Amino acid sequence: MKTLHQSPTDPAFVQNPYGFYDTARAGGDLFHWAEYGMACATSYKAVSAVLRDRRLGREVPGEHATPPAPHTTDFYGVEAHSMLELERPRHTRLRGLVLRAFTSRRIAALAPEIEALCHSLIDGFDPEFDLLTAYGQNVPVIVIARLLGVPDSLAPQLLAWSNAMVGMYQAGRTHAMEVAANAAARDFSAFLRGYVEQRRTTPADDLITHLIAAEEDGEKLSTDELITTCILLLNAGHEATVHTLGNGVKTILEHNVPREFLTPDTITATVEEIIRFDPPLHMFTRWVYEDCTVAGHSFKRGDQIACLLGAANRDPVAYDAPNTFDPTRNGPANTSFGAGPHFCVGAPLARLELQIALRVLFERHPGIALAQRPVFNDIYHFHGLRSLPVTLNR
Repeated sequence: MKTLHQSPTDPAFVQNPYGFYDTARAGGDLFHWAEYGMACATSYKAVSAVLRDRRLGREVPGEHATPPAPHTTDFYGVEAHSMLELERPRHTRLRGLVLRAFTSRRIAALAPEIEALCHSLIDGFDPEFDLLTAYGQNVPVIVIARLLGVPDSLAPQLLAWSNAMVGMYQAGRTHAMEVAANAAARDFSAFLRGYVEQRRTTPADDLITHLIAAEEDGEKLSTDELITTCILLLNAGHEATVHTLGNGVKTILEHNVPREFLTPDTITATVEEIIRFDPPLHMFTRWVYEDCTVAGHSFKRGDQIACLLGAANRDPVAYDAPNTFDPTRNGPANTSFGAGPHFCVGAPLARLELQIALRVLFERHPGIALAQRPVFNDIYHFHGLRSLPVTLNR
């Protein structure tokens, strides 16, 4: 496979990674990304296959595991119970228990509350403001807070913890970011531990209570597993939804998407195209568990393969005119929420939030416009805006 060089923190790449993806994809299903020292899947076919291949997974092979640095022990103590980082049999058990509490019916029932929240936030808009902080961040973090049974007033603290912890996944992370992530993991865990113990003795109609009650074949979630699951739902769900809301509004305004594609009858397809066109997460890695061949290339146990979700979603073999935003598109399911055993459990909630938040925003303010050109933040493997200045043009 070809070796390519591209710094993930290069300003030009941060603003538009898709040209590099096109170059990489033209060389084959896989290429070697020198800066990461690993193979990367770029085509829709290869990414979809890697995500579903049971010879690969998220959990580090035992002989390749190394103790965390002393200043990150609290962060990795949380990660040790995350179903995102585990494989069978622990992953299967955890995911099954979480899905018993995080049901599609319970998520669908949130729609009226999410819509009311969106209207309430929009009522407080100024004529010119940053939509990302006033709306994009608040919708998902308040929804998660309410799901957990946490007061809305604590949403800013949840947001601060989440932002600090997800810094560990960024290509350009620093020692200071690692220290901040560790502190956030420690404090967030301590906060949730108190809530979990309270709900064990005083149940309520919230997600923590439902997670405590979830049981399968006599198995229940431990307190540590409950805490990590709640943190994962906030961090993964919040981060992805914020970026997608921002990227989506930017795309709609820059492409002059007709408002007819933002109605209750059309918003579902429009959101799917937004998620395909400019997804919030661009890289998701897998460990190789056994010597094998993937997309015609040989790998050894302990190797890593990165799935470039942003590249797969722009593959011209899978999508006609993939660099064109088309809310009427009929194509294969995008890879933005993953696939296989680790398909995102929060995808239904994220889709619901996006559908409601975008529809309500453009219903209330059809004349909303960009105040200046938005700039993407240097946060790869994520892909999201630094800010989103808009005017309402009342």
